[in-house]
Amino acid sequence: MAAYIAVQGERVVEGRARSPGTARGELVFTTAYTGYEESLTDPSYAQQVLTFSYPLIGNYGVRGERFESDSVQPEGVLARELTDDVTAWLREAGVPAVDHLDTRDIVTEIRDEGAMACGIAAGPDATPDDALAELEDCVHMSEHIDIGAQVSVGEPEVYNPDGDGPRVALLDCGAKGSIVDSLVERDAVVHQLPHDASAGAVASVEPDLLFVSNGPGDPENFEAAAALVDEYAGELPLAGICLGQQVIASALGGRTEKMEFGHRGVNQPVRDLRTDRVVMTTQNHGYTVADPGDELTVTQRNVNDDTPEGLDSNDLSIITRQYHPEANPGPHDSLSFFDDVLGMADGQ
Repeated sequence: MAAYIAVQGERVVEGRARSPGTARGELVFTTAYTGYEESLTDPSYAQQVLTFSYPLIGNYGVRGERFESDSVQPEGVLARELTDDVTAWLREAGVPAVDHLDTRDIVTEIRDEGAMACGIAAGPDATPDDALAELEDCVHMSEHIDIGAQVSVGEPEVYNPDGDGPRVALLDCGAKGSIVDSLVERDAVVHQLPHDASAGAVASVEPDLLFVSNGPGDPENFEAAAALVDEYAGELPLAGICLGQQVIASALGGRTEKMEFGHRGVNQPVRDLRTDRVVMTTQNHGYTVADPGDELTVTQRNVNDDTPEGLDSNDLSIITRQYHPEANPGPHDSLSFFDDVLGMADGQ
């Protein structure tokens, strides 16, 4: 079956349809060479078309215990070659997938031009015009003002209710399941709350810590989460991962901005400015903190482009990381983040 991918400038690329359908979204790439199950179920990929730079995707099958959420999150999937196991999974999920592509060319174009709009048409009746029609309807990530509702829990959920550790109010802006797992493994009681939870909803779980999760899209569209940070800063310890770092910085007077093509992969080097130690990290984000403001101190930076990777405030009891300390996929160099966060809560 034929498939067509239309990108900004109305360039159309032809490939092989492995899962039929139409889709549109921001075209991005990941350099991860393992962890395709985790990447494809990461809510941070909502409203995006994910290109895998590694040439073969699916060589160790599909196992549900590796999923980071209960569904495939990207709008579409591109690869050099997809195995039958992965394409069967994507067909069942209704997510268009295309392979037999020169992904080196696609990745190079994204690196040169930045993340761009994309349209996909795949299937026996697909035409280039169908892909171009999807491209025409594609909107900028900042225009997805309701994206939090697409990836967040609808009602509060509790994990490890009988735990002896700190009580964590996890604000779910698109949280990966392994964040919950990392907290529960340390015996925390985790109350996973909707992205637009009220201050009263947070107070009702009597938390020792407010934790803002990762998630997709523009942090400026998570106004309710920023309002909670403003409400509880100085009253509760705060922690954040990925989008969570951006929301916390923005709420406390900092500034965020869209990156040219973002960080997505499992080998991003990060230097701790206090110890000069470099760790390898897992990342998936298209926005970054451009200015942390006066309340937060940059403690870690990306070795490649110097963007802030860690923000702390001893006075306000805040620790945030732009990367994913829980990994899945990726290295476990930074798992101690969760010990530091829960230790901060224990100190209350």
